[in-house]
Amino acid sequence: MIRRVLFALVAGALFGAGLAVSGMADPQRVRGFLDVFGAWDPTLAFVMGGALIPMALAWSVQKRMAAPIADMKFSLPTRRDIDPSLISGAVLFGVGWGISGLCPGPALADLAIAPVSAAIFLMAMLGGMILHRLLPATPAKQPSLETENV
Repeated sequence: MIRRVLFALVAGALFGAGLAVSGMADPQRVRGFLDVFGAWDPTLAFVMGGALIPMALAWSVQKRMAAPIADMKFSLPTRRDIDPSLISGAVLFGVGWGISGLCPGPALADLAIAPVSAAIFLMAMLGGMILHRLLPATPAKQPSLETENV
């Protein structure tokens, strides 16, 4: 248990440091990336591209491991279908990110930098999470054996 918490703390600190060093905690940086016909700032593209390298390595290493270092088993997603819930959630996330320039990680980091705007974002995010819990879930369509790709 302590090992798991320690790994989570180190991973969170590393992620936060990466946000700070890359400037991704600055909402103007994100808005600048989305302003393709104005003063476009490509920094976010480099951050995203740079994240692909360690993630590709991590997936490669994970395939060779029987179990993770800090847990009993891997918690990997099992669903691969794209449904209306996923699409609408992705659209809402993207619109919110574009309008505010924040997503959950940078918003938490921004509590120390710009607490008022970050707190407003986080309250709206929590409201959306509560609303999601209160709304009835739509049943997921299970793929049939004929259409399942293995």
